[in-house]
Amino acid sequence: MLAKRLFDLVFVIPGLLVLSPVFLVVGFLIKSKDGGEIFFKQTRVGKGGKLFKVLKFRTMVVDAEKIGAKVTTGDDVRITPVGSFLRKYKLDELPQLLNVLIGNMSLVGPRPEVPEYVEFYPEETKKVIFSVHPGITDTASIEFVNENEMLSGSKNPVEDYKNKVLPIKLGYSMEYVKTRSLWVDFKLILKTVSAIVA
Repeated sequence: MLAKRLFDLVFVIPGLLVLSPVFLVVGFLIKSKDGGEIFFKQTRVGKGGKLFKVLKFRTMVVDAEKIGAKVTTGDDVRITPVGSFLRKYKLDELPQLLNVLIGNMSLVGPRPEVPEYVEFYPEETKKVIFSVHPGITDTASIEFVNENEMLSGSKNPVEDYKNKVLPIKLGYSMEYVKTRSLWVDFKLILKTVSAIVA
Protein backbone atom coordinates (compact mmCIF):
# COMPACT_ATOMS: atom_id res chain seq x y z
CA MET A 1 0.00 0.00 0.00
CA LEU A 2 1.56 3.23 -1.23
CA ALA A 3 0.04 5.35 1.55
CA LYS A 4 1.58 3.13 4.23
CA ARG A 5 4.98 3.23 2.54
CA LEU A 6 4.86 7.04 2.41
CA PHE A 7 3.70 7.10 6.05
CA ASP A 8 6.75 5.04 7.02
CA LEU A 9 9.20 7.21 5.09
CA VAL A 10 7.78 10.44 6.53
CA PHE A 11 8.71 9.18 9.99
CA VAL A 12 11.84 7.16 9.19
CA ILE A 13 13.90 9.57 7.12
CA PRO A 14 13.74 12.47 9.61
CA GLY A 15 14.04 9.96 12.45
CA LEU A 16 17.31 8.54 11.13
CA LEU A 17 18.73 12.05 10.69
CA VAL A 18 17.78 13.08 14.23
CA LEU A 19 18.98 9.81 15.74
CA SER A 20 22.29 9.63 13.86
CA PRO A 21 24.24 10.94 16.91
CA VAL A 22 22.62 8.18 19.02
CA PHE A 23 23.76 5.58 16.48
CA LEU A 24 27.31 6.92 16.69
CA VAL A 25 27.39 6.93 20.51
CA VAL A 26 25.88 3.45 20.82
CA GLY A 27 28.23 2.09 18.18
CA PHE A 28 31.21 3.56 20.03
CA LEU A 29 30.07 2.07 23.36
CA ILE A 30 29.61 -1.41 21.91
CA LYS A 31 33.00 -1.33 20.21
CA SER A 32 34.90 0.17 23.15
CA LYS A 33 33.32 -1.95 25.89
CA ASP A 34 32.83 -5.29 24.18
CA GLY A 35 34.53 -5.25 20.78
CA GLY A 36 33.05 -7.31 17.98
CA GLU A 37 30.33 -6.27 15.55
CA ILE A 38 28.13 -3.27 16.33
CA PHE A 39 25.07 -4.72 14.64
CA PHE A 40 23.38 -8.03 15.23
CA LYS A 41 21.76 -9.55 12.16
CA GLN A 42 19.23 -12.32 12.52
CA THR A 43 17.17 -14.16 9.91
CA ARG A 44 13.46 -13.49 10.25
CA VAL A 45 10.41 -14.29 8.12
CA GLY A 46 8.82 -11.35 6.33
CA LYS A 47 6.06 -10.58 3.86
CA GLY A 48 5.19 -13.49 1.63
CA GLY A 49 7.19 -15.80 3.87
CA LYS A 50 10.47 -14.43 2.49
CA LEU A 51 13.53 -14.47 4.71
CA PHE A 52 15.41 -11.27 5.50
CA LYS A 53 17.97 -10.01 8.00
CA VAL A 54 16.59 -7.90 10.83
CA LEU A 55 19.05 -5.38 12.26
CA LYS A 56 19.64 -4.61 15.92
CA PHE A 57 22.42 -3.18 18.00
CA ARG A 58 24.32 -6.15 19.43
CA THR A 59 23.44 -6.57 23.10
CA MET A 60 24.95 -9.97 23.77
CA VAL A 61 28.38 -11.53 23.66
CA VAL A 62 29.86 -12.44 20.29
CA ASP A 63 28.29 -15.61 18.81
CA ALA A 64 25.61 -15.66 21.52
CA GLU A 65 23.27 -17.81 19.42
CA LYS A 66 25.89 -20.56 19.30
CA ILE A 67 25.93 -20.85 23.09
CA GLY A 68 22.25 -20.45 23.94
CA ALA A 69 18.64 -20.30 22.81
CA LYS A 70 17.11 -17.69 20.50
CA VAL A 71 14.70 -16.75 23.29
CA THR A 72 16.29 -14.27 25.67
CA THR A 73 15.37 -13.87 29.32
CA GLY A 74 16.08 -10.87 31.51
CA ASP A 75 18.68 -12.81 33.51
CA ASP A 76 20.47 -14.18 30.43
CA VAL A 77 24.21 -14.23 31.19
CA ARG A 78 24.99 -13.58 27.51
CA ILE A 79 23.73 -9.98 27.77
CA THR A 80 26.55 -7.45 28.05
CA PRO A 81 26.43 -4.45 30.44
CA VAL A 82 25.94 -2.05 27.53
CA GLY A 83 23.40 -4.45 26.06
CA SER A 84 21.40 -4.47 29.28
CA PHE A 85 21.03 -0.69 29.10
CA LEU A 86 20.10 -0.77 25.42
CA ARG A 87 17.46 -3.45 26.01
CA LYS A 88 15.95 -1.60 28.96
CA TYR A 89 15.15 1.42 26.81
CA LYS A 90 14.62 -0.54 23.57
CA LEU A 91 17.52 1.31 21.94
CA ASP A 92 18.71 -1.98 20.48
CA GLU A 93 15.71 -1.89 18.13
CA LEU A 94 16.66 1.44 16.49
CA PRO A 95 18.62 -0.09 13.56
CA GLN A 96 15.36 -1.59 12.34
CA LEU A 97 14.60 1.89 11.04
CA LEU A 98 17.10 0.93 8.33
CA ASN A 99 15.02 -2.17 7.61
CA VAL A 100 12.03 0.11 7.12
CA LEU A 101 14.03 2.41 4.85
CA ILE A 102 15.16 -0.58 2.78
CA GLY A 103 11.55 -1.75 2.55
CA ASN A 104 11.56 -5.21 4.15
CA MET A 105 9.83 -3.89 7.29
CA SER A 106 7.27 -1.27 8.24
CA LEU A 107 7.07 0.91 11.33
CA VAL A 108 3.96 -0.94 12.47
CA GLY A 109 3.06 -4.52 11.71
CA PRO A 110 3.30 -8.05 13.11
CA ARG A 111 6.71 -8.55 14.71
CA PRO A 112 8.86 -10.79 12.47
CA GLU A 113 9.70 -14.16 13.97
CA VAL A 114 12.63 -16.52 13.44
CA PRO A 115 11.93 -19.45 11.06
CA GLU A 116 12.16 -21.97 13.91
CA TYR A 117 9.08 -20.52 15.61
CA VAL A 118 7.18 -19.80 12.40
CA GLU A 119 6.97 -23.57 12.03
CA PHE A 120 4.46 -23.51 14.89
CA TYR A 121 2.12 -21.03 13.16
CA PRO A 122 -1.22 -22.49 11.99
CA GLU A 123 -1.41 -22.39 8.17
CA GLU A 124 -4.28 -19.88 8.12
CA THR A 125 -2.36 -17.65 10.49
CA LYS A 126 0.66 -17.70 8.18
CA LYS A 127 -1.50 -16.60 5.24
CA VAL A 128 -2.87 -13.62 7.14
CA ILE A 129 0.29 -12.45 8.90
CA PHE A 130 2.58 -12.85 5.89
CA SER A 131 0.21 -10.83 3.72
CA VAL A 132 1.75 -7.63 5.15
CA HIS A 133 5.21 -6.36 5.98
CA PRO A 134 6.40 -7.11 9.50
CA GLY A 135 6.83 -4.11 11.79
CA ILE A 136 9.09 -2.65 14.43
CA THR A 137 6.14 -2.41 16.77
CA ASP A 138 2.61 -3.70 17.22
CA THR A 139 0.20 -4.42 20.06
CA ALA A 140 2.18 -7.49 21.09
CA SER A 141 5.35 -5.38 21.40
CA ILE A 142 3.52 -3.06 23.76
CA GLU A 143 1.84 -5.76 25.84
CA PHE A 144 5.08 -7.74 26.09
CA VAL A 145 7.42 -4.78 26.48
CA ASN A 146 9.01 -6.59 29.45
CA GLU A 147 8.98 -10.03 27.83
CA ASN A 148 12.58 -10.79 28.82
CA GLU A 149 11.77 -10.21 32.48
CA MET A 150 8.56 -12.23 32.18
CA LEU A 151 10.57 -15.26 31.07
CA SER A 152 13.23 -14.82 33.74
CA GLY A 153 13.34 -17.78 36.10
CA SER A 154 11.56 -20.06 33.63
CA LYS A 155 12.89 -23.61 33.72
CA ASN A 156 12.29 -23.90 29.98
CA PRO A 157 11.98 -20.42 28.39
CA VAL A 158 11.79 -21.82 24.86
CA GLU A 159 8.77 -23.99 25.66
CA ASP A 160 7.13 -21.25 27.73
CA TYR A 161 7.59 -18.79 24.87
CA LYS A 162 6.24 -21.25 22.30
CA ASN A 163 3.23 -22.37 24.36
CA LYS A 164 2.31 -19.29 26.42
CA VAL A 165 3.63 -16.15 24.75
CA LEU A 166 3.59 -16.93 21.03
CA PRO A 167 -0.15 -17.79 20.78
CA ILE A 168 -1.07 -14.45 22.37
CA LYS A 169 1.27 -12.57 20.04
CA LEU A 170 -0.25 -14.29 17.02
CA GLY A 171 -3.70 -13.25 18.18
CA TYR A 172 -2.63 -9.62 18.32
CA SER A 173 -0.99 -9.91 14.90
CA MET A 174 -4.12 -11.38 13.33
CA GLU A 175 -6.23 -8.61 14.81
CA TYR A 176 -3.84 -5.94 13.50
CA VAL A 177 -3.87 -7.25 9.93
CA LYS A 178 -7.66 -7.39 9.89
CA THR A 179 -8.16 -3.88 11.31
CA ARG A 180 -5.04 -2.04 10.08
CA SER A 181 -5.13 1.58 8.96
CA LEU A 182 -2.79 4.57 9.09
CA TRP A 183 -4.71 5.87 12.09
CA VAL A 184 -4.20 2.56 13.90
CA ASP A 185 -0.49 2.73 13.03
CA PHE A 186 -0.19 6.25 14.40
CA LYS A 187 -1.89 5.30 17.68
CA LEU A 188 0.35 2.23 18.08
CA ILE A 189 3.47 4.35 17.55
CA LEU A 190 2.33 6.73 20.30
CA LYS A 191 1.51 3.83 22.63
CA THR A 192 4.90 2.28 21.98
CA VAL A 193 6.75 5.47 22.87
CA SER A 194 4.62 5.81 26.00
CA ALA A 195 5.31 2.20 27.05
CA ILE A 196 9.06 2.63 26.64
CA VAL A 197 9.37 5.89 28.59
CA ALA A 198 6.90 4.88 31.32
